[in-house]
Amino acid sequence: MQRSSNQTTFGRRKEPHTIIIAKGDSVRHFTVRPWMAALIGCAVATLAVGYLLATTYLVLRDDLIGASVARQARMQQAYEDRIAALRTQVDRITSRQLLDQQLMETKVAELLKRQTELSERQGQLGPILERLGDADKESGSETLDKKASLDLRQSTSQLASAASGPVQIAALWKTRTASVSQADEADKMFLAINKSLRTIEQDQLNKLALLAEDASETAGAISEALAAAGLKIDVDYGKSDLGGPLVVADKKQIFNTRVRELDLALRRLDDVKDRARNLPIANPAPGQPITSSFGLRRDPLLGTAALHSGMDFRAKVGTPVRATAPGTVIAAGWAGGYGRMVEIAHEGGFTTRYAHLSRIGVKVGDTIERGALLGKAGSTGRSTGPHLHYEVRRNGQAVDPLRFIKAGKQVAAFL
Repeated sequence: MQRSSNQTTFGRRKEPHTIIIAKGDSVRHFTVRPWMAALIGCAVATLAVGYLLATTYLVLRDDLIGASVARQARMQQAYEDRIAALRTQVDRITSRQLLDQQLMETKVAELLKRQTELSERQGQLGPILERLGDADKESGSETLDKKASLDLRQSTSQLASAASGPVQIAALWKTRTASVSQADEADKMFLAINKSLRTIEQDQLNKLALLAEDASETAGAISEALAAAGLKIDVDYGKSDLGGPLVVADKKQIFNTRVRELDLALRRLDDVKDRARNLPIANPAPGQPITSSFGLRRDPLLGTAALHSGMDFRAKVGTPVRATAPGTVIAAGWAGGYGRMVEIAHEGGFTTRYAHLSRIGVKVGDTIERGALLGKAGSTGRSTGPHLHYEVRRNGQAVDPLRFIKAGKQVAAFL
């Protein structure tokens, strides 16, 4: 037999739960089924768990927030430390760059100053080099150490090219960025130019000293050769007794001293040359043999002892006769036993006579240069044959011309 739903179980009847709501005359009732009760219980339990979780979150939220804030603070502090380190490094690099820039600007300023000094040197050396060039052209021989003179010119031109280095460094520095390679390149260029300038400057000083020494030696050689012939040249540019405290000179003073010494030596050499050129030391009949010397001899006509006041050169009629020194013609014509004769007055009280000429090519009052043609050799006057009679007189007194001619040969290479 089928049992109904309201049948008792184990002797008890199971009734559904009913909720009755009465309000005034209105009465309502709700039947609560078991599943509804379970659902409501689950809902209440869920709310309770949610409340507990929310309460727990609210309780623990401050710790979580604090930990998050602390972590962010640590990250921010790390970033700030890193930024500070980077700033310090940037400041260090900037300071180093500023220091390098100041150092480079100082170096460039020093090189520009040296460039100005080198330009001044070129201005000082220009006239000296011109004098050396003129001396070489006039002499046509090794009057000075030409290699030293050429080296000095090369050193001067090298100074001009090396002086452009400071401008190159300045231009490089103006376009310079933070690149280390460009700074290194500028430093290397500075060192190279500085080394080159020091080398050239020292080379210049050595060449100036060499030229001054050579000029002094040349002047001394000319003076000694003439003095040996009795032609003392009173040109004294030597050093006198010196003294005083020791004061170390800088490079500019050393260079100026070298230039003054060279200028002094060249002036002395020029003076010695001028004096020598004005002396009767040339040969009046180059290439012609000497037939009679100065002094006592047997007279060619009488055969008795007589004083020969000059020297004779064998010369055919028409052989050119030339002046042995510059001067002024004071006699040109017939002069007794001299025949046709030319007499020239020179500096220092010297006079020269050219006798027995076949023809005279000058007249009294003419200014004669050294080597000028005076006339032609012959056999006029008291003569036994064609020849040139040549005399040198000093203050009216006859002296041996051969000594002067020998001295002229010795100094000819320097004149």
